Amino acid sequence: MAWIVLVLSGLLETAWAIALDRSAGFSRLVPSVIFVVALILSMGGLAYALREIPVGTGYAVWVGIGAVGTALVGMLALHESASLPRILCLFLVIAGVVGLKFFH
Repeated sequence: MAWIVLVLSGLLETAWAIALDRSAGFSRLVPSVIFVVALILSMGGLAYALREIPVGTGYAVWVGIGAVGTALVGMLALHESASLPRILCLFLVIAGVVGLKFFH
């Protein structure tokens, strides 16, 4: 169960990162509220998962999921560069996250 919560918390990290960008420095209400709610849920889920998963592994997986998710949303929805080197680097992050889970 801790791993499921950790993955969901990592996805929520993507949500709060995108909402933070869309909040325009907290000047837009809806994205600002989404940011706060997603941040609280993401941190709460991370805290829950760390009760069973070592902090080094859990935090690295959480950050990796959030970073890859945020970069993918940026590329697919926000028209950020989707160059081959960027995509290869994202695969390296994914490989690291999978490796941390596998060798846990």
